[in-house]
Amino acid sequence: MTAGSHLLVPIKPLRLAKSRLLGAADAGRGRPDAHAALVAAVALDTVRAARLAPGVAEVVVVTSDPALTDAFAAEGVEVLADAPAAGLNAALRHGAELLERRPGVSRIGALQADLPALRPDELGAALRAAGDERAFCADRAGTGTTLLLAAPGTPLDPRFGPGSAAAHAASGGKALDGPWDSLRCDVDTAADLAAATALGVGVNTAHRLREQD
Repeated sequence: MTAGSHLLVPIKPLRLAKSRLLGAADAGRGRPDAHAALVAAVALDTVRAARLAPGVAEVVVVTSDPALTDAFAAEGVEVLADAPAAGLNAALRHGAELLERRPGVSRIGALQADLPALRPDELGAALRAAGDERAFCADRAGTGTTLLLAAPGTPLDPRFGPGSAAAHAASGGKALDGPWDSLRCDVDTAADLAAATALGVGVNTAHRLREQD
């Protein structure tokens, strides 16, 4: 198996991100500031866990949101500006093209930013299961994708969007089907957030949820 993976984590501007989660941070009131704080907390917890996972060489965030850029810089996480500003796949292709030019980068992957219950050991296990193949992990519903890995030395070729799991399978991706609940538990709705909370969310997300009580 090749050396560690370099994972890209794309994040929309906070004012546009996770619209179906609006109100989950403040008992249904839907304040934009509370919503933005929750989305940022979820992303921070996701990246913190990913950086601790065995087999991860580096995590790089792709965003043009100033608040997120500052928050991740404070954590020592590199942030690439989303120069295309043309959606998730464009952001990932842009980030991958930049990483491909760097010495020592062999394998590039994409990790969704909405995995607040992510466990480093589960992500590490998925990376091991992928071996050196193009691979992906589907979400809880089985239709979306939480993790995409390119084969070493090959383009990332992201196909996120509705039905992305099937699209990544059709592109030659191996499905990673292990018992990795925290890696599958992406958060788009209040019900998803409840499922993640039952698994145990990271400290930032937990703090934001306590503030609404």
